[in-house]
Amino acid sequence: MKRAENNAESKIFYRYTNLSAAIDLLRKKRIRLLDPTSWDDKNDIFSIRTYKERKNAKTVLALCFAEGTEKYHYWKAFSNGPDGVCILFEKEKLLSAFRGDDKIEHRRVKYVPMREIEKSPPDVSDLPFLKRYPYRAEREYRVIYTDTGELIEPKDYPIDDLSCVKQIRLSPWMPSPLVDSVRKTLKDIPGCERLKIRRSTVVDSERWKSAVNRAN
Repeated sequence: MKRAENNAESKIFYRYTNLSAAIDLLRKKRIRLLDPTSWDDKNDIFSIRTYKERKNAKTVLALCFAEGTEKYHYWKAFSNGPDGVCILFEKEKLLSAFRGDDKIEHRRVKYVPMREIEKSPPDVSDLPFLKRYPYRAEREYRVIYTDTGELIEPKDYPIDDLSCVKQIRLSPWMPSPLVDSVRKTLKDIPGCERLKIRRSTVVDSERWKSAVNRAN
């Protein structure tokens, strides 16, 4: 049987970031789009720059989410280190923050084999939503802001009641003695008193170890 994430539309966004960005989001109740030219994937940067040039845009900003469930790869690639954080959002509630802004486009990233893009060049409007096929495990969803008239950075959108935030997962590499203090700090933020906060167990799971310990 295939896992649900492979054959059903995800209702959850996973945003991998760092602790300071999470605190800013929760305290100021805003989601922020940033310049994507600092991304690690130079092919991706080239696609965004080409899109910006062809659209004669002054500003192109982006925000990325994973739709796949928690994976070691996501932590290592996007939130490596003890201050990493994964914010779980309710997808539709989060996307409603961008409703009414005609400069926003959002959709899933399409992962394209090299032979396909060489055979059939893409439309310029699709460039921010294309990546090379080796990245397909990321299951990325992007929000892109394009402005042809004004230079802007960053661009913030309010998320007033924080009801779109389902959970905060702290880095699996955060030292255990710090977890309670960080959890308390986050719960002290207004509106976060009941927010579920836990450390990821992806590299250290007591349930896994307990099951292994019962090996015959």
